[in-house]
Amino acid sequence: MLDSLLHLLGYGLCHQLPARSFFAGGHQVPVCARDTGIYLGFVLSFVVLWALSRRNRPSELPPAPVVVLAVAFIGGMAWDGITSYAGWRPTTNEIRLATGLLAGYAMPVLMLPILNGQLWRSPGAGRVPADLRSTLLWLVPLPVAFVVIRWPFEFLGIAYPLVVAGAILATFTITNLAVVSMVPAVEGRSERLRDAWPWLAVALALTVAEISAAGWVRLALTKALGGP
Repeated sequence: MLDSLLHLLGYGLCHQLPARSFFAGGHQVPVCARDTGIYLGFVLSFVVLWALSRRNRPSELPPAPVVVLAVAFIGGMAWDGITSYAGWRPTTNEIRLATGLLAGYAMPVLMLPILNGQLWRSPGAGRVPADLRSTLLWLVPLPVAFVVIRWPFEFLGIAYPLVVAGAILATFTITNLAVVSMVPAVEGRSERLRDAWPWLAVALALTVAEISAAGWVRLALTKALGGP
């Protein structure tokens, strides 16, 4: 039953091909290796950036070199996906995980300032990462995360796909919260995290609706095209 629920969670988000996915104790992770990297990378990066900036809630984009680095991280995943699907070069689950992890890790650099600027009544004017030191602190977890996700996680059994499932929900919910915070009735209304719980609940409801809708769309297309 749990495996079926995990499969349904990722059904509309990913192709879920077994050959391109990770397993732990016989349980398939709900999304492929690349998507696993994206979602786990997003959550890890968001937590690290929040830890580096939680006192001042920076609402400005990081310095240009960090933005360029983030764009390069996302571009690396796009390059791997396009060139491998086009048959120009082979790829592996390790490469898919690495490029997905880089892309997911880059996204909060651009999203956190938007969320801080829109959600909080008193956002800060700083940046994160703001300098070389904070940039290095942000980057240090990346290689460690790759090693841990690729190998030790396989020994977690069902906990591995559950962690990825949590990362999927968290990624969608944080992204939706950034969108919800742009609504005039929500923008700048929260002073503390506890003030934002109603909007967080709305973001979570949107997440459930989006994932469910994606699953229904895939199912409808599969049937229309004569698939199983």
